Amino acid sequence: MIERLWSGQSPIWRLLLPLSWLYGLITAGIRLAYRCGLKKSWKAPIPVVVVGNLTAGGNGKTPVVIWLVEQLQLRGLNPAVVSRGYGGKAPHYPLLLDTQTPAAQAGDEPVLIYQRTGAPVAVSPQRSEAIQALMRVHKNISVIITDDGLQHYALQRDIEIVVIDGERRFGNGWWLPAGPMRERASRLASVDAIITNGGKAHGGEIPMRLVPRQWINLATGQSLPLTALVDKPTVAFAGIGYPPRFFSTLHAQGIYPQQEYAFDDHQTYRVEDIAALASDDQAVLMTEKDAVKCRSFALDSWWYLPVEAQLPQADADLLLNKILALLPTAH
Repeated sequence: MIERLWSGQSPIWRLLLPLSWLYGLITAGIRLAYRCGLKKSWKAPIPVVVVGNLTAGGNGKTPVVIWLVEQLQLRGLNPAVVSRGYGGKAPHYPLLLDTQTPAAQAGDEPVLIYQRTGAPVAVSPQRSEAIQALMRVHKNISVIITDDGLQHYALQRDIEIVVIDGERRFGNGWWLPAGPMRERASRLASVDAIITNGGKAHGGEIPMRLVPRQWINLATGQSLPLTALVDKPTVAFAGIGYPPRFFSTLHAQGIYPQQEYAFDDHQTYRVEDIAALASDDQAVLMTEKDAVKCRSFALDSWWYLPVEAQLPQADADLLLNKILALLPTAH
């Protein structure tokens, strides 16, 4: 329903235009207040790179954050990540993640980033507090990557990266709730890089694709090649911003599950919920983002599929060099 609404296929979005105008007026007012100094923003003592989006829903932002962290680590830097922690409710903020931090506290995306990269990660509604908490504990952090937060103007940033869903792009172009926009597309003129996930990148945009790696068993950690589950009876589910992307990834590998279930983004799962989706002879397939919430009660028939962002080398080097130029170690 929401996809039909935001894409403009359903005419009902017009009924929501007054609310969209109000949303746009409020968000523009907030941004203006920071630009004019009526609201105070905080400047971190180290460079801050924001990875965000203009639209609600999954755009592939988290794989970009992971890619950035890994690329900077390969270059000998010590990046750290801060996030709002959507979908989690921590006992206190800021919350610094460790190996035992559950997604129910930190949110699924921060836990996924921490487990994949090993980089320090902290969550807080106030990103500045998360950065300060990280820097008190980790003295050698060289750069902060913020997972989302393009519209969090209370935190000053040195580089802004926007991730676009190349297939859905901006839908009908309207602000929430009549459309998917948090800010209008004109905001792209002021960012440092635009990464387009799938579809066709427009002029000045960096094309990206998400490449699946291999199947990982949640219970045992066993890995299997992509083709191993092609002829097996399976069901699949996804609780991400745009579940059809996961199902399309499976189809591209020749895997056509007997059932596909789409859940809400940041969905909370129980063992009985997932077990009820499949019979004894069916394997359950899920995203890595879902897996971080299911690992503690996983069954042997549950598998997840990590993906990694791939960018053209020349574009990747230009983007990374922009970040390196901010760092004393780069000179």
